[in-house]
Parts: sequence; structure tokens; C-alpha cells
Amino acid sequence: MEIHLNHTTVRILQADITTLDVDAIVNAANTALWMGGGVAGAIKRRGGDAIEREAVAQGPIRVGETVITRAGTLPARAVIHAATMGPDLVTDETAIRRAARSALARAAEREWTSIALPALGTGVGGFPPERAASVMIDEIVSHIRAGTTLREVVLAVWGGEAEAAFRRALQAAVGASEQPRSSG
Repeated sequence: MEIHLNHTTVRILQADITTLDVDAIVNAANTALWMGGGVAGAIKRRGGDAIEREAVAQGPIRVGETVITRAGTLPARAVIHAATMGPDLVTDETAIRRAARSALARAAEREWTSIALPALGTGVGGFPPERAASVMIDEIVSHIRAGTTLREVVLAVWGGEAEAAFRRALQAAVGASEQPRSSG
């Protein structure tokens, strides 16, 4: 599914975020920035250990904050590590909201045109996809409506439940004013 809002396309895909050719992908990080399982583990496995070393050297950070690293051997040009949880690997709505907002702000600072985000907090963090989708879509739509250099925002989710949750949240956020289109 995709929608066009202002000059930005928002896409929801069941996709492996590590395969996407965008300016930056977002990692659902912990505050210490070590990369174990979930999205972080996949990024480290595919992109190389140097990503983790570069991230850890910038930490620790607080929940909701972000750091940027190179992307190693990934097709993306950078990784935005968004701390969605502390070392206890527990997250909540406020943490996801702040992490998503910070990741979008970092992309804007760099004047990037494309970004891909996973369903923050729904893997290792165990947060319900429906609630994560609502929070993340709210932040994305607000960011776009405020004006952005981003021309493409990809929500790379894993599994049908997450994809359906993000589709519902996007349709609810844009209402009848935008025409969602199926893609893929």
C-alpha cells in the first residue's frame, strides 16, 4: 500500500529492511547501542560488525535519542539507530514516539530524501503492532505535513499482522483526503 501526502510517498511493505536502497534505514536500538537480535541483529549480520562498533562508540544514549552510522555493506547509505528501549529491552508508546520523531528529524537535518523504518518496538520490545503503527504513522504524517525533504518513507514490516496494522493506521491518519493505492 502507498499514499502520496504533499510531496512524499509513504509505502508499507512486507520487506527485509536490510535490502532497501534508501538514504537511511532505522534500527530499533537499545540505549547501549549493541546489536543483538531482531532488526539490529539483521542489520549487523548483513551490513557488518563495523556498524555496531561505530554505534557503540557514540553511546550510551537515552531512550528516544538517535545516532547515525555508516551502513557497511548494506544498500542504504546510513543507519539511524533510534533507541526504543533501555538495556532491559522493554519499550512503551512514549519511547516509540520519541524514537520515530528523532529518526525523522535526523533525516531532515541531513536533507535526505528517503528513509525506511521497521515496526519499532514490536520485535524484541514486544510492543503490540497495532499501537506501534498508530504512534509511528502519527509521527510520520505530522513530519510530512510540517514540511520535509523526504520524498519516500518506507515502513518495512515483518508479517501480515504488522502490515495490516500499519495499513489501518495509515488509512485512519490520512482519511478520505488521500487515496491509498495498493502496491506490490
